[in-house]
Amino acid sequence: MPSRRDFLKWSLLGTGAASLRLRAHDMHAMPKMGGGSALCKHMVTDQPNVPRLLDPTQLKPFVDPLPLPPVLRASDGKALRVDMRETEQRLHRDLSPTRVWTYGGCMPGPTIEVQSGKTVRIDWRNELPRKHFLPIDHRIHGAELDKPEVRAIVHVHGASVPTASDGYPEDWYVPGQSRLHTYPNKQDAAALWYHDHAMGINRLNIYAGMFGNLILRDEHERSLGLPQGEQEIPLTLSDRLLTTDAQLYYPVSGNSEAPWVSEVFGNAMLVNGALLPYLDVQPRRYRFRVLNASNARFFNLKLRDGRSFQQIGSDQGLLPAPVTQHSVFIAPGERVDLVIDFAALAGQQIELLNDALPIMQLRIGSGRVRDTSEVPAVLRDVPRMPESAATQQRMLTLDSYQDCVAEPMLMLLAGKRWHEPVTEKPVLGSTEIWNLINLTDDSHPIHLHMVRFQILDRRPFDSGEWMESQTVRYTGPAQLPSAGEAGWKDVVQAWPGMITRIIVRFDGYVGRYAWHCHLLEHEANEMMRPFEVVAA
Repeated sequence: MPSRRDFLKWSLLGTGAASLRLRAHDMHAMPKMGGGSALCKHMVTDQPNVPRLLDPTQLKPFVDPLPLPPVLRASDGKALRVDMRETEQRLHRDLSPTRVWTYGGCMPGPTIEVQSGKTVRIDWRNELPRKHFLPIDHRIHGAELDKPEVRAIVHVHGASVPTASDGYPEDWYVPGQSRLHTYPNKQDAAALWYHDHAMGINRLNIYAGMFGNLILRDEHERSLGLPQGEQEIPLTLSDRLLTTDAQLYYPVSGNSEAPWVSEVFGNAMLVNGALLPYLDVQPRRYRFRVLNASNARFFNLKLRDGRSFQQIGSDQGLLPAPVTQHSVFIAPGERVDLVIDFAALAGQQIELLNDALPIMQLRIGSGRVRDTSEVPAVLRDVPRMPESAATQQRMLTLDSYQDCVAEPMLMLLAGKRWHEPVTEKPVLGSTEIWNLINLTDDSHPIHLHMVRFQILDRRPFDSGEWMESQTVRYTGPAQLPSAGEAGWKDVVQAWPGMITRIIVRFDGYVGRYAWHCHLLEHEANEMMRPFEVVAA
């Protein structure tokens, strides 16, 4: 399977940006901040006790129906209650049950449906065990030995909420406690999602299973006649490593003092928490709400026979118009809204692939079905934000620091650690352009809490010249966002060797929020920074 970096390299070659000079900082040049010295973790290694791992290709595919999480809806102004708890879940018919941590007793957690403009309160209760079953790195900020092993705080990704309900990473609480969050839902229909955000360990909590969908609906979307009800299906993608007895395995570095690894990839591709499931559909249109809930894996989705489908939405709701696609490339944290028409495939079967590997099967019923759904040529108005509206431009680097054998040791935003003074203080109601200057050899999906934004462009630049003199010298033309990225976003793929520009209006609420890379191992160490929205 091609790696994400290979995919991006091929994409850049196709645009003529072949000779990128990609460099990373030397860890020895890193200022000693926040305690601790630079560590060459590979010079002092243990022999990690790696269990025998499952080979998913040895399992019989397509024997389990696709699980559909239960749906929760708020009613009569009462708060919804969602418990975080440990349970066991069978990921495949021929595997033993797997220990997972969940919201509401299933992975993914219940799909929460809310209405635009109607405030909803959710009581998130931490009923988890007091000891973690995945390896904590106590050198990571926020996961020190003096912190409780098990902590949690829920972030509804993509929601515009007051800071007290946003799930700020330091607002964690321990088993036996709960937190009541209020969601005003003053935003357009969109597929949001919720997940753990506890400082230093959310990479482990999410890997353990703590994520779920939140669907925000409005009258405009309902009026379009899109597939709905049984023809609207959530597809939550994640990847895991499993032992031969079907338990989660989270890889470590080989240094017991610093077990953190820079990225985690699994060979077991899960859809709604199932390994190689199937879905029975009718020969008609279906709407698939796709979420990438992986720690680090990008998915390149396509149908086995190469047929096209329509993308109608992205992170923050509907696109201006449907986009015909043959594949979609989706980063961790991103969502895509797809419509596939199975009318011409009655009685057949087709596989959904990640690159060349199947991840689920679609079984189309025979006969004819009356389908009254449609995909209008115009979905909604998405006016482009003019650059002239911006009152502030920020130059923000994406940095990787390497150890003595060129392994990643630390990732930063703008060269700053989490607890350094806040440097981004946008004014409420103002518009800014953020230039994301990628000095690493990786693609980083960058997420801003509370706000939505639009992608302006990506442009290759000389990273070496920037590192030597902080001078921007472009080496090729600007590349406009693809049609599938032309709507409102809350995650942007910042590609290596590129400056990615986004334009953001800071509507919503004053207070402190976070922005970070959504590769969870990067975010944990320490590719996450606070920003503070201040009153005018």
